[in-house]
Amino acid sequence: MILQIETATTSCSVALAKDGNVLAFKEVNGRNLHAEVITRFIETILAEVGASYNDLDAIAVSCGPGSYTGLRIGISTAKGLCFALDKPLIAIETLAAMADGVIGMEEYSTKKNLLLCPMIDARRMEVYTAIFDTKGAAIKSTAAEIIDENSFADILKTNKILFFGDGAEKCFNVLKQNPNALYLPEFVNSAKDLTRKAVDKFAAKDFEDVAYFEPYYLKDFIAGKKAV
Repeated sequence: MILQIETATTSCSVALAKDGNVLAFKEVNGRNLHAEVITRFIETILAEVGASYNDLDAIAVSCGPGSYTGLRIGISTAKGLCFALDKPLIAIETLAAMADGVIGMEEYSTKKNLLLCPMIDARRMEVYTAIFDTKGAAIKSTAAEIIDENSFADILKTNKILFFGDGAEKCFNVLKQNPNALYLPEFVNSAKDLTRKAVDKFAAKDFEDVAYFEPYYLKDFIAGKKAV
């Protein structure tokens, strides 16, 4: 049984999965709630399936890129559990997990010439993004990009691209003149979407060094200044 934690965006989400099937999950989408609810959510889903912490085989966590604070909370929680329970830590890149979430939707997974572009809001017109095919293979690696009307122009010539995630709406408003640009509204990051990669990494014993593992920030954290 794998405990899965997703806190890279405004969504705080936890799930329990066994043999690739989600047994229970709990999530809330809102700012500044992660630290308050994450431990309670974990205890709730364990109780729902009649399991204890000792029944866990591993802890998987969404490792970024994403919100500095959210990632710190999720990964600190995961590492704390791994230390306390002597369980392995599995790290899953957030954008790849988001792509898996859409791949799990039948209406998109079977479309030809469709690419998936998860986007996490950074600031202004900047997003953390990557491009995947509908099998989950990376076509364009993770990067922090400032989006304008010429972004993805070469790829959009021959492929439809589905934009989704909390950074997608503002970018789609710039790109929507291109008929190959598509938008999936209301996509929310979920711990359920870590399941496929968590199973694969557990089988391969692809674990992190708990003592030294850090979130994948992609960019240095810059603290905002309070208005005077």
